Amino acid sequence: MTTRTHASVEVGEELPPLDIETTATIVAGGALASRDYTPVHHDRAAAQAQGLPDIFMNILTTKGFVGRYVTDWSGPDAVVKGVKIKLGGPNLPGHTLKIRGTVSAKTDAEVEIDVAGTNPYGAHVNATVRVVLPQ
Repeated sequence: MTTRTHASVEVGEELPPLDIETTATIVAGGALASRDYTPVHHDRAAAQAQGLPDIFMNILTTKGFVGRYVTDWSGPDAVVKGVKIKLGGPNLPGHTLKIRGTVSAKTDAEVEIDVAGTNPYGAHVNATVRVVLPQ
């Protein structure tokens, strides 16, 4: 894993893409790991009763993937200082969640990354992540 430094980052820089093949195990496991026992995240009949074709990913699992995406790029010495996140359409088993990011701002102290995750429904997640990188 490469450690990014503050000086090596430029506004407009694109992060490498991350494509995640969503499975029922990822959806249910992520919900259970985050102690979210809401039936629509692990029970297909409950999700279908809410009008969706299958179980769907919870926000904490999505946020975890956003964090992983940024820290995979930034390296182990980065410190995440803040995350603003907005969910869009659901992410279901069988979807490929395509996560992309761009460095959108840089101050003397922090780097800001805009992250977008899309799937067949369109936008699943939009986020802004602030990190401090080593000097």
